[in-house]
Amino acid sequence: MMVTRADAVYQALREEIGSRSLRPGQKVTERGLAERLTVSPTPVREALVRLEHEGLIERTGPRTVVVADIAERAVDDLAEVEIGLRGLVARFAARNATPEQLDALDAILDAADDLLIVIVNRHRNGENVERHLTALLDRMEEFNDAVNACAANPVLIRLLEQSRVFSQPERRALRLEKIAEDERFGLDRYAGHRALVRALRQRDPATAERLVIDDAQGGLDALRGGGR
Repeated sequence: MMVTRADAVYQALREEIGSRSLRPGQKVTERGLAERLTVSPTPVREALVRLEHEGLIERTGPRTVVVADIAERAVDDLAEVEIGLRGLVARFAARNATPEQLDALDAILDAADDLLIVIVNRHRNGENVERHLTALLDRMEEFNDAVNACAANPVLIRLLEQSRVFSQPERRALRLEKIAEDERFGLDRYAGHRALVRALRQRDPATAERLVIDDAQGGLDALRGGGR
């Protein structure tokens, strides 16, 4: 999937607003953003139009905007959209996944299970597990990408990518931070991936959607500081 410069700028600015790197009420200019992000003004302008439509910024002049005070509520709205789209992806995947794709999902989870065993044993022995944690996150990203491929709906996947509250690099960094604080972080949701594959094999879109929505809600809440 091709990501345009405007898409990249949009995602970067939205993440800065969500993390409060760009604070409510802060004034920025198209030229200043373009220089900081090392792009031309055109993709910045296109990205700001999208952010304005979403209520994350307010235009105060032809080339000047201010971060909206309602940014946190807007980010909540975006999270709701992302969660809903993830559920819809699972619903499509239950209809369209091929046997080969389902076998591949199980193989990814088998590899993740092996890594998890190594992580638990090494952690118990007081050994460093950072490399294995990184590999486990790689497998989970691979799993999510494979589920997206099962949906066989490029338009839906593009909408999902545009609605992400956190990009994959930011999501990974936040997860590693949380795991450093609590080595059990996220493991309570890990088992749900097997249940999802079972639902996909059974061609059960309702169950697949419910499982993914529950997982996505829990994951976003945890990363944003609202729970585990």
